[in-house]
Amino acid sequence: MKKLVSVFAVAMALVAVVAIAGCSSGTASSSASASSASASASASAEAVSSSAASASAEAASSSAASAQALAPGEYEATFTTDSSMFHVNEALENKGTLTVAEDGTMTIHVSLASKKILNLYPGLAADAENDAENLLQPTTDTVTYKDGATEEVFGFDIPVPAIGEEFDVALIGEKGKWYDHKVSVSDPVAL
Repeated sequence: MKKLVSVFAVAMALVAVVAIAGCSSGTASSSASASSASASASASAEAVSSSAASASAEAASSSAASAQALAPGEYEATFTTDSSMFHVNEALENKGTLTVAEDGTMTIHVSLASKKILNLYPGLAADAENDAENLLQPTTDTVTYKDGATEEVFGFDIPVPAIGEEFDVALIGEKGKWYDHKVSVSDPVAL
């Protein structure tokens, strides 16, 4: 972003120089100079834009590579969902325990807000209905709030395909209907 702002500033300076030069040397040369400056600024902006896209792609690739490089062990990680009804219990501030196995597979344990979500499924709701053997079963977790109060809630061990990328998790609650959600796991810190 800083590079783009710098290119913009250079382009504006060139336009100003061309405008001043145009006042003293005539309209035809001013127009040609302005056109040249504009083309130069446009080419510079495209180069910066291309460079920024390349850097963004490299950062995403680096993030994926670092996710794959997590050593076996336990990590505290952020668990984000697309729903205000399906989220980590407020006492845990969107954090769960990410476990990385020796074979590189990852699972995050999250304690939810209540016992109203009965099962989760690692995938889409349409598939969950026909794949009962792969439903994620709840654990009973006790959370402690800042005021010292405690509450029993359901927790789940959710398979994590990749760090920093959204994936599908379906849920079924007390109403007996499956719902699709997008979730992601990020910012692992070793425990």
